Amino acid sequence: MDPITLIIVCPLVFLAGLVDSIAGGGGLISLTSYLIAGLPAHAALGTNKLSSAIGTIAATARMAKGGYIKLRLAVPAALGALAGSAIGAKLAMLTPDNVFEMLLIVALPFVAFAVLRKRAIDVPDDVSIPPRKQYAIVAAVSVLIGAYDGFYGPGTGTFMLIAFTAAAKLPVKEASGEVKVANLASNIAALITFLMHGVVWIGLGLTAAVFSIAGNYLGAGMVMKDGTKIVRPIVIVVLGLLFAKVLFDLMA
Repeated sequence: MDPITLIIVCPLVFLAGLVDSIAGGGGLISLTSYLIAGLPAHAALGTNKLSSAIGTIAATARMAKGGYIKLRLAVPAALGALAGSAIGAKLAMLTPDNVFEMLLIVALPFVAFAVLRKRAIDVPDDVSIPPRKQYAIVAAVSVLIGAYDGFYGPGTGTFMLIAFTAAAKLPVKEASGEVKVANLASNIAALITFLMHGVVWIGLGLTAAVFSIAGNYLGAGMVMKDGTKIVRPIVIVVLGLLFAKVLFDLMA
């Protein structure tokens, strides 16, 4: 954990927390920050999970305090995300590091496009589905997107929110609470898997987590009518820095 790594990672993770609290998509920046700093692909993903998990704990606690988390749906969401994320993280560890790094870098712009373009649409009060079907949908979505989170990660919260509102017919406010629970569960499952494989840079992840919390705290106090207009150019610039680094490494 040299000073250069801290100088690169900490400000970008702070920015990721700020972006995430305004309009979502902070994972695109935080994961990219570790890759720009030169961490191996698996270490970047594992260390990002550490700082992300700590930030998600704070966000989930805030949701619970506000009464947005309903246990009847939070439980199947958490169980599904735990199972899916553990599988996804295991698949990530089975992927050779050079192949995995290529997958991370190639997929980032596509994930960024999907995250910045898609948004959940609130469900009218008179729209509902049978509870058992709703439980099944929430659990299935959590397994699938949890697997994605364990293997890769950026955009997980956005994708879950869209699925919970569109498929499970949850109002956005309620879905947001279940998403936080599922996201926390998937982060924990993936983090445990990466810790068991020894790829998490614990000191760096804990330090970055402090900056992530600070960014989220500051962003929570900022009122943005259309946060995406602010977030989009930030994400594009950070991804541009990553690809500039990749080109530099190839030419070196």
